[in-house]
Amino acid sequence: MSELLTNVIEHVGEATPVTVRLFRTPDGRTRLEVTDPDPHAWLIARHPGEDDETGRGLLLLDAVARRWGVWLTPGGKTVWCEVSLSPGDPETFQVPHPFPPQP
Repeated sequence: MSELLTNVIEHVGEATPVTVRLFRTPDGRTRLEVTDPDPHAWLIARHPGEDDETGRGLLLLDAVARRWGVWLTPGGKTVWCEVSLSPGDPETFQVPHPFPPQP
C-alpha cells in the first residue's frame, strides 16, 4: 500500500486527497485500490540503475501482486492490485531466504 500512496505524493502532490479501499475478492484474494483526482498521471515502470534511489516501485508491485492495473475516469484514476495472502496458495509471494541476498 505504501508504494501506491507514495506514487500519489511524488507525482500528483502531497496534499492530494485519496480514497483507499481494501477488501477480499470473491476468489479469496486481497484487493487494494487507491484513487486520486488526477486522470492524467500515467504509471510508467522504469528500469533504474544500481545507484538510483527511486524508480523501483512499480517493479516491486509487479513482483508481489497477482495482478494490478489502472482505471482512468473523468474524475481521476484508480490504481489497484490483488495479492494472495494464504500460506497454502502457490501464488502467495514468498521472500527468498536469506533476505537481502548475500554476496
